[in-house]
Amino acid sequence: MIIPSIDLQSGNAVQLIGGKALELDAGDPRPIAERFRLAGEVAVIDLDAAMGKGSNEATILELLKIAPCRVGGGIRDVDTAIKWLDAGASKIILGTAARPEILRELPADRVIAALDAVHGEVVVEGWATKTGRNVLDRIDELNGLVGGFLVTFVEKEGRLGGTDFPMAEQVVARAGTARVTIAGGVTTASDIARLDALGADAQVGMALYKNLLSLGDAIAAPLVSDRPDGLWPTVVCDEQGVALGLVYSNLESLREAVASRRGVYHSRSRGLWKKGESSGAYQELLRIDLDCDRDALRFTVRQHGAGFCHHETRTCWGEDRGLTRLVRRIEALREQAPAGSYTRRLFDDPTLLEKKLVEEAGELAQASGPQDVAWETADLLYFALVAMVRSGVPLSEVEAMLDRRALKLTRRPGDAKES
Repeated sequence: MIIPSIDLQSGNAVQLIGGKALELDAGDPRPIAERFRLAGEVAVIDLDAAMGKGSNEATILELLKIAPCRVGGGIRDVDTAIKWLDAGASKIILGTAARPEILRELPADRVIAALDAVHGEVVVEGWATKTGRNVLDRIDELNGLVGGFLVTFVEKEGRLGGTDFPMAEQVVARAGTARVTIAGGVTTASDIARLDALGADAQVGMALYKNLLSLGDAIAAPLVSDRPDGLWPTVVCDEQGVALGLVYSNLESLREAVASRRGVYHSRSRGLWKKGESSGAYQELLRIDLDCDRDALRFTVRQHGAGFCHHETRTCWGEDRGLTRLVRRIEALREQAPAGSYTRRLFDDPTLLEKKLVEEAGELAQASGPQDVAWETADLLYFALVAMVRSGVPLSEVEAMLDRRALKLTRRPGDAKES
């Protein structure tokens, strides 16, 4: 799998050769993160912090709102590590700070140890100082303390000449259950496919920025198919993970989907199929995931229009249910509720809505027994969702907020406020 990378200097996305010479300045990293998030996690490295020349903290905090990010650069102590985990980093990348006394204070599954090596020898201090230590021995020392290793082949970094596959194979074998990410020289889709077959991810920067490798090809690289037509079954889901339908993709449709960031598929009768092109029920493409066997895809989309199905239902199995359907009904009522109706009053009278929220919260607090609790919870959720829709907040934003909070390590006492 590909891990696209964004290296930051002075707030801009840059690419260096050998970690020193500036090769290109790609400018504002936010639109880059919008594009890269289709592939899943993005590696964000603060080069200024790593070199002791400043910080790109404000920029990284913005990127964390756009994409799931593994954050590295300048993280040298437990407090800084926890700060980034609390801020919503899916993982943190530690270099020289990847020491047992620090790692024992952090959740291993969210920590990646960065090991930079020149022909197998670990180097530090911006790759300037040789340590005399073998990268495989260093992996042995840290195994069990981290969830992953980022191994950069410095002699290959930024040079677009391919990576060191024999060494990558040794690294994967030595890392055991820890997931390995390889950086340095990964240039082609076949490089990514070969690393994936070894059990490693590929961190890629220069080839993407120079358009030598398309993101669509990079995502598709590990895919295989056991079908005679070579197609990849593709499950289309909305932001809540509800399956909207089953379609098929091939390399052409995947490339177009990534390039346009829309739901584009392969129709077995019509060829390239841009969903919603004629009906208006188009999809914004948010993310592409490969399954564990690399023979099927999941597209996460934001569905517009009547729905995914040609019968104008939300899904190909009929209408969905639960909170997502309720939110859509409330959104429709916001526009269509007749004057004087109760729903119209809730939208037009914030004092009434406030009183109902307080009332229903109190009734839920006093409820006893499963049926009463379920009833009062449903009431409170309804009025909470009205407040959400009234303010123009999508349900996905609330869910993203909850997901980010779940990543926090530092917890508040949770005591009730004084009334």
